[in-house]
Amino acid sequence: MSDHGRPLPSARGAAAGRGIGIGLMHGLWRPRVLGAWRVPSAGPVIFAVNHAHNLDGPMLMGTAPRPVHFLIKQEAFVGPLGRFLRGIGQLPVDRSTVDRAAVTDALGVLERGGALGIFPEGTRGAGDFAALRAGLAYFAVRSGAPVVPVAVLGSAGRRSRAVPALPPLRSRIDVVFGDPVGVGGGRRTRRVMDEATGRLQERLAAHLTASRRLTGR
Repeated sequence: MSDHGRPLPSARGAAAGRGIGIGLMHGLWRPRVLGAWRVPSAGPVIFAVNHAHNLDGPMLMGTAPRPVHFLIKQEAFVGPLGRFLRGIGQLPVDRSTVDRAAVTDALGVLERGGALGIFPEGTRGAGDFAALRAGLAYFAVRSGAPVVPVAVLGSAGRRSRAVPALPPLRSRIDVVFGDPVGVGGGRRTRRVMDEATGRLQERLAAHLTASRRLTGR
């Protein structure tokens, strides 16, 4: 149990979630994964993912070379879906406040050498990393974990006729992993956090631009 009384996020559950994600994402769509070799094979890592569609998180879970614990809005953790998400090691977060329990859980994942998934824009939008929140920099500076930029391209835009909320089944979705960015290990002063946020925003935006050029999206 964690300090706030919730069960610790399960590494075994995240591994099972990765297996489910691989089956679903590759079975229903045609992911093209580029740059996965850039992801550190061991030790803590943070995946910073652009967010234009609800499919982006599951797509990362099914294409990343390591199991991922994602910070997911707490509104999703209701009923059977909530039990399932907790079972596969995902982390609920209250986006309306500073959720100290979620912060503790996320740092715990990194302290144990796991992979943490974050939508650094905080919510679904244009998916262009234009409005970066400070949470990503906080986790990177506090943990010392490298940040791997991830561009998910092709999940937004056209919709399936069969399931209007999703991209067309069997359509191609590109997932592009970038070079790790290190900003950690320093003091958590306001200046350090602002500089880390600025550097991460610059690198994430550059990765997205390069990914669009590479994939033609």
